[in-house]
Amino acid sequence: MINKVKIVVDNSKTDIDFNLLNNKLVINSALLSSNNSFDIEFYFNFKIASFRNHDYTWVDLSVDRTATSFSPKIIKLENLNYIQANSHIGIWEVNKSNPYVLLWRFNPEYSSPITKYSNPNNSKIIENANSKFDFSQNLELLFSNKNALEISRSKIPFSAIACFTDHCDFDTLNNLKAQRLFFKALKIKISKGFFINHFSKRNDNASWQNDSEELAKWKDDGHELCYHSLSQSIKSDVDSKKDFLNFNPPFETPTWIDHGYQPYNLSTYQKNDYSSDFFSHTFYNKKITTFWNYLDSGTATTGVINQLNTSDFTLKSFYNGVKNKPFKKRISLLIKNTIVHFFANEIIIKKYASLASSFKIVTKTLNFKNLITFLKNLSSVSIPLIKTLFYWNSNKNKVYKYAKYSPVFFEHIIDNKNFIIFQTIELIDFICGIDKNNIDKLIKENGLFIAHTYFSVPMNYHDGRIFLENESINPKVKENFKYLSQKIEENTIWNPTINEMVNQYKEFQKVIFDCDENGFIFIKNTTSITQRNVT
Repeated sequence: MINKVKIVVDNSKTDIDFNLLNNKLVINSALLSSNNSFDIEFYFNFKIASFRNHDYTWVDLSVDRTATSFSPKIIKLENLNYIQANSHIGIWEVNKSNPYVLLWRFNPEYSSPITKYSNPNNSKIIENANSKFDFSQNLELLFSNKNALEISRSKIPFSAIACFTDHCDFDTLNNLKAQRLFFKALKIKISKGFFINHFSKRNDNASWQNDSEELAKWKDDGHELCYHSLSQSIKSDVDSKKDFLNFNPPFETPTWIDHGYQPYNLSTYQKNDYSSDFFSHTFYNKKITTFWNYLDSGTATTGVINQLNTSDFTLKSFYNGVKNKPFKKRISLLIKNTIVHFFANEIIIKKYASLASSFKIVTKTLNFKNLITFLKNLSSVSIPLIKTLFYWNSNKNKVYKYAKYSPVFFEHIIDNKNFIIFQTIELIDFICGIDKNNIDKLIKENGLFIAHTYFSVPMNYHDGRIFLENESINPKVKENFKYLSQKIEENTIWNPTINEMVNQYKEFQKVIFDCDENGFIFIKNTTSITQRNVT
């Protein structure tokens, strides 16, 4: 049934020994533990006929297929045998042009992206996480002509998942109360960012220092409070370091959301000469182990919501999602999405930002120097955009590179300490992003999203924001959240906090499958995760 097995490290392939006994192919994992990134290739005698998809359905190989660490790892061969991984670690890939080969991948490029800012200009670099795989259990392929098993990534068996993280940049005491009462009435839980210290360019900016009584009510209502760094604005380097070293958590909460260019952020600590030892120990001592650091799979709009469905994250999907907006807005959104998510090239993104600012300067002060800067930026941005549009048919279905492997959660090692990183989908338009159709789509696909939001953003150009003037709720947004609340109440959507979701992910990753001598696949360790047979 299987011809050979190869390990691929740095594009170099080597045959590796394996044992095929009692319906199990066992690989001595001691051969693999020293590598941060590698692939294992399995060559079968029969074609792979079906692939178990992220939505728990069987799909064919008309397109390339991927199963990430939060999806089933099950295939069916032409001879109708099931093949299943003994754990969810790593990523499975099958290429439509080579249906005899299964790749089991570990930390391939773009699968665990970490944002790092360098130099005084904060140039953005994306690196793969430092991974240390647990191979105390040998990797195995389980062969069965009887069954396969899949497990639920949701606490509510095989439901969709909707998780909201909110950045508190524009929070005031008044709109904090309005937000809390809105979500309390709907019984929707939020992972709510908050600043500990009041240090801001806005006097009314909310913080634990000034508004602990209100923020404590969020916690009492069942929400998770997450650090959004320590203050809204940046202090001197000396004072920032003192804040970081000396802050006392007002309660235990494990989640940290990077904000601004604070020097103690996950994305900035190295450029500010904080040692890995100092950084990791400070967070570990305060029991902070989960981070978000400036990466979104894409931007939510009509038809774009499920982080597990890579076909949501293409130019075509985004264009279809905004095509009913006014022409000027539609083009503006498409250009921004192409630059930020399709190109995902920091040089072009910076030129795009400079173009916007230089345009304002040129229109106000017509001088030669400003005009030259504007034209240079225009050229840098427009040429790749024109090429992309010219070759639209070949580009429109390409998955954004930071969405390719659906990196919802992954581990990152700093000074031998394990941290969890989570990736989000940007959700700033609550009219399109979580309309009835999107919620129904999420349920149908058993999908999930972790939303990166700004609930209290006041700017008028933010279409679909929650608040209108005087902290009144946008009626269309209210209807969308009411529908979401209804689906949560019906148990077709699980609405966890980040911490609840991380705990579920950790339990999911612990599950070990096995196969008996009669060919029945079962779970060999004790778990609270719901399972079901796959036929």
